[in-house]
Amino acid sequence: MRCALIFLTLGVLALPLHAQRSEASLSEGEIEQIRESAYVANDRIMVFIKLIDVRIKTIQDLYAKPRRPGREQDTHDLMEQFTALADELNDNLDDYGPRHRDIRKALPKLVDATERWATAIKTPPDNELYKVQRKLALETIRDIREEATLMIDEQKTWFAAHPPQKETPGTNADNAPR
Repeated sequence: MRCALIFLTLGVLALPLHAQRSEASLSEGEIEQIRESAYVANDRIMVFIKLIDVRIKTIQDLYAKPRRPGREQDTHDLMEQFTALADELNDNLDDYGPRHRDIRKALPKLVDATERWATAIKTPPDNELYKVQRKLALETIRDIREEATLMIDEQKTWFAAHPPQKETPGTNADNAPR
């Protein structure tokens, strides 16, 4: 009984640590950028693209320079960060679609970005240390590409039938109150 209580307590304490870990991969500035873009869907997608591009560029830099100790672990960690950010981006897409948030400008840029990301994730040589992370990252990229491609057509159809009103004071481009 005492052991069960100890394990239960440890399990409860470990939950906040997991949540803190995903936020730890973002700097305070990056967190602030995400917060500031929360009200304009196009801006939010572009912020996610930018943050993911930073991780991709860092992975590319690891393999463009002479090998240094810990490169494979760094690659693992960056792919893990990439996947966490990409999953969050995908969650935003899932939210924006049914709500008909106008993200027509960002979607083609997102589809282009997925091509860059896939190429960069495939570039490092095979290694057991990040094999699983690479697979997860590539699956997430595929999901985002599929979602964005579908949304481009859905958005064209929706906004052709429901043209957005011109922006008036007190609203933003998504027709959401400020």
